Amino acid sequence: MVRAKKFLGQHFLKDKDIARQIVDSLDAATGNILEVGPGTGVLTQFLLQRPENLKLVEIDRESIAFLRTAYPELRESGVANGRETSLRQGDFLEMELDTLFGNGSFSVIGNFPYNISSQIFFKIIKYRDIIPETVGMVQKEVAERMVSLPGKKTYGILSILLQRWYNIEYLFTVDAGVFIPPPKVKSAVIKMTRNDRRDMQCNEDLFVKLVKTIFNQRRKTIRNSIKPLLGDKTFDCAFMNLRPEQLTISQYIDFTNEIEKIL
Repeated sequence: MVRAKKFLGQHFLKDKDIARQIVDSLDAATGNILEVGPGTGVLTQFLLQRPENLKLVEIDRESIAFLRTAYPELRESGVANGRETSLRQGDFLEMELDTLFGNGSFSVIGNFPYNISSQIFFKIIKYRDIIPETVGMVQKEVAERMVSLPGKKTYGILSILLQRWYNIEYLFTVDAGVFIPPPKVKSAVIKMTRNDRRDMQCNEDLFVKLVKTIFNQRRKTIRNSIKPLLGDKTFDCAFMNLRPEQLTISQYIDFTNEIEKIL
């Protein structure tokens, strides 16, 4: 059995019923699936029962050796029964994803390591035009931030940047006892589905910078939290005395367009 490595944030799901629920939540209408961090293959075993092309990326060499022993389909890349399967050693965060399935779109699934889950989602945003769907396990607190709405304390950077491009569902909560080793927090399964928005309607780099600058000082009013971005420039508008969590995504887009005029 593969030993969980703390530095990789590994907590292996052992409950097969939950694993099946996660896999069944994936529509995979593109016919292509990428599993990130398969670990011991608890999701993989059910993904291999599906008809879609399946590729797996795993950073842990011990896990790769285990998976190739446990699942003969993964020992060599190729096409069998009309479906392509492959297992690749590598870091998802460092991969170029646009040619992974021959320039085609694909769904992403995984029990995402909690220590890099936000980075995984920001990577998915970068490739949003070829990743229409993601299903994954994350820390419950992160899942709550992902689906949070304006006005709530959990509404923040992750909420805004993800919801701009994806509709996000909180599917169900998972207790710590179904993992080896058990994490110190509860987990949750989320589903992200690409929405109809194709145009940012503002400078995307500035939008991201603005949101991060403001929420990095979220206890302050917007008037004070935006000062690091403005420098010696002055700016005023109707919501400068509000808190960061009170603005909608549309207001942040409008805010970005106004700020761009003076920078």
